[in-house]
Amino acid sequence: MLILLAFIIVFHITSAALLFISTIDNAWWVGDNFSTDIWRMCTTNTSTCMAITDEFNEYQSIQAVQAAMILSTIFCCVAFLVFILQLFRLKQGERFVLTSIIQLLSCLCVMIAASIYTDRHEELHKNQGYRMEVSKGHYGYSFVLAWIAFAFTLISGVMYLVLRKRK
Repeated sequence: MLILLAFIIVFHITSAALLFISTIDNAWWVGDNFSTDIWRMCTTNTSTCMAITDEFNEYQSIQAVQAAMILSTIFCCVAFLVFILQLFRLKQGERFVLTSIIQLLSCLCVMIAASIYTDRHEELHKNQGYRMEVSKGHYGYSFVLAWIAFAFTLISGVMYLVLRKRK
């Protein structure tokens, strides 16, 4: 039982780390001399960055991705705290339903964010607000980590739903 508990905790912390990295790091869309994320666009040659502001045509889409990723990260952290509290408060044989619901909300938010970015990436990167041509890029590792975090939060949310408290 102790090994299972350690695995669940490590899995949950890994999910949170993936969410933090994919939300913060500047690699959702990359090219030969630039990288862009949901916050800013940076050129690798001159190491200058430009914040993505409301002057961009698809700024509402980027704001939706930002909000969903932040919510996902918050829900994942809250689910971990609720799991720790439920570990000491639940009676033997009860399920971790509240933790599961919160973790599945995190899963839903990261799925929404990555789906919006996937759907709107052509319009986002054809924008005239960028100082350079960014439409010739490809998805970066932060975008991939967001989808991996989706899978991890889904698995852990279902795992909490099935899990019962034992001695």
